[in-house]
Formats: sequence, structure tokens, C-alpha cells
Amino acid sequence: MSEKRKQEIQRIKELESINLAREDIRDFVIETKKEVEKDNDLLAEQINVELNKKGIKSIDIVGAIGSGKTALLEKIAEKLSKKYRILVICGDITTRVDADRIEKHNVETIQINTGRECALNAYHIYQVIKNKDLNDYDLIFVENVGNLICPSDFRLGTDKRITVVSITEGEWVIEKHPMLFKMSEVAVINKIDLLERLGTDIEKMIKDAKNFNPNINVILTSAKEGKNIDKLIEALEL
Repeated sequence: MSEKRKQEIQRIKELESINLAREDIRDFVIETKKEVEKDNDLLAEQINVELNKKGIKSIDIVGAIGSGKTALLEKIAEKLSKKYRILVICGDITTRVDADRIEKHNVETIQINTGRECALNAYHIYQVIKNKDLNDYDLIFVENVGNLICPSDFRLGTDKRITVVSITEGEWVIEKHPMLFKMSEVAVINKIDLLERLGTDIEKMIKDAKNFNPNINVILTSAKEGKNIDKLIEALEL
């Protein structure tokens, strides 16, 4: 291995937050993190089994702050609230702004405020569904905390995951955040009504999503104008 490569690897190690732990407890910290992830995955699997037994479809929506997740959910709720009994679980650091917006479209919402936690985890979702009569719902959406990094650490037990980005984030956003696209069934590129003004290379964004996940379904939308919401609903098999 070249000296340059050794230096690069050492730099990566230095950047890992796990190395902030004292050397004498570092192994314990690493093992604890692995156990947390394992427990989360087991609980997520339990959630999915329980929802499927009740015939409930479930979808997790992730994306950066301002990508348009809530606006898309508002449009979806407008179209589906007469067909499905919908519950939307909204994750955010604080406030229930998003839940209030979505609730206006004849769906039930629950707001989870995570405080300093940057993503929802399976325990959050489990606490909701164990206190609800699942016979009252046909469809559950989970709007995760606005973030393109942390949600990749925690599966939530849903059937499908949507990752939302917008052209305002630039054509590099997917290339810079590959993990969530690898873990998603649908990628939404939102705010295409601004394409002419911004000149974002949308073809690169589509290509990047497909490179990371050849099976991903890429939908171009404008939540503001309601464009291609029907295509998104079709991609979600709703």
C-alpha cells in the first residue's frame, strides 16, 4: 500500500466519530452501536410483519430539509384520502408544522419530535402502532426527519422507501448521498417547475440514481403544480 493511500485511510479513521471514544472503551462503543442497529432491524421486521398481517401498506419518505416531502404528502393525501384510511407519522426535531399541514387534507397525523436525534428509528414507529387500533387504517406514511444521511442507519419496518431530492439541491446531490438511493424503491426528483430557471442537470441526477440502484423507479415531480403525482402514486402501487 502506498504512503499516500495509508495517509488517506488514516484521515478517514480520524474523521470517524467513534474514534472520539477513549481507547480503553472504544471496542465497547463499537459493539454497542452494532447491537443498537441489530435491535432496530429486529424491531423493524416485527413492525412490518404486524402491518402486513393487518393488510396495511406502509411507506417511508426520506429527504433533505426543503426537498418537498411534506408538499408531496399533501398532494398524495388529497388524491388518496377517499380511497384509503391513512395515518401519517411525521418526524421532526421540533414543532408539528408538517403534521398540521398534512392533517388539513382529511388524514390522521401524529408528530414525533426527536429533539437532538437526526432520524426516526423503529422504536419510534413501534410506540405509535402499539398504541393505535390498526384495524382503523389501510395505509401508513412515515415522513422522516429532513436529512439525507442519518435515516440510512435505521430501517422503520415499512414496505417501501421513497427518497426525495429537489433540483434546488444541485445535480450532485444524489452522487454525494448514495446510500439512501441504494435502499429505496422510488426516487423523486422534485421542483421540476424551476428547471428552466435553475438549469440543473436533471439527466445526471437520473443517471446517478440508476447507477446506484438499477431497480429504482425515478419520478420527476412538481409538488407545487401537482405534476406527476399520479405517476408517483402508480409507482407506489396505490
